[in-house]
Amino acid sequence: MNSSKTAFLFPGQGVQTIGMAKELCENIPECKEILDRSEEILNMPIKKMMFEGPEEILTATENAQPTILVASLIALKALEINGIEADYAAGLSLGEYAALIYGGALSLEEGLLLIKERGRIMGSALPEGLGKMAAVLKLNDEKIQELLTRAGEFGIVEGANFNCPGQVVISGENKAIDEAVKIAKELGGLGIPLKVSGPFHSSLLEPASEEFFNTIKNVDIKELNKVVYSNVKGLPYEKEDDVKELLKRHIRTSVLFEKTINHMIDSGVDTFIEVGPGKALRGFVKKIDKSASLLNVEDMDSLKNTIEKINGW
Repeated sequence: MNSSKTAFLFPGQGVQTIGMAKELCENIPECKEILDRSEEILNMPIKKMMFEGPEEILTATENAQPTILVASLIALKALEINGIEADYAAGLSLGEYAALIYGGALSLEEGLLLIKERGRIMGSALPEGLGKMAAVLKLNDEKIQELLTRAGEFGIVEGANFNCPGQVVISGENKAIDEAVKIAKELGGLGIPLKVSGPFHSSLLEPASEEFFNTIKNVDIKELNKVVYSNVKGLPYEKEDDVKELLKRHIRTSVLFEKTINHMIDSGVDTFIEVGPGKALRGFVKKIDKSASLLNVEDMDSLKNTIEKINGW
């Protein structure tokens, strides 16, 4: 293999689909092992939710977070047993936990139990309907700032996910988000309300982040053996970072995904493998760097394609 650098990218909430990781589990014993072990650790009907749904059960935050993490770890196992590793790893929101497990900071058990608790807390953080999120497309940084300022007169509204040029997800109180969607159109962009159960990655989740800290403060975080990125910083975790504090803030602050990808590219990464369900992350990377090599693993076909490309067959 040439000297190019590879990064694993792990997806966040919203990519869940019925049947995710099923093929990998049916064809690769080690993948099925991850599924069985995860179900045992979590004490939840993970397999049934992932393979059979129904949709509304799978989509609930407290179920979506652990099932997506498990699906991502199954895809990761499929890569590992084929000898494919990455120098760098990052995840979008909950995907950061998969990256931390890959980097050795969290054991499988600790990572899964943290996400189960995180999903539970975030799913019940605010009464249903008290806050939402929207994707804002086709606006530059200056116009996003104008949109946030103007919509902010109607309530709390903040930038939640800075995904790629021309795509920012905003989060906040209902009235402010509704107004932001209208303002986006006025500014020549597009605002799309998202199907999520709350205003994630906003200051409205301050109490949830405090509650989550009660769980994470007791967890043993080990030293990383890979370069893993923090969503909060948009940069790699450093030895001196307080990982627990960053993961606490993670729930209520912006996800700096575009900054992460730019830093990876500057560090020589030219191959990105999306590990787990969906294609959102490859879409973001493509908007940031058209020349990047984009691969993924979510079923047997994509696994085969990735193995062939990485090995230059």
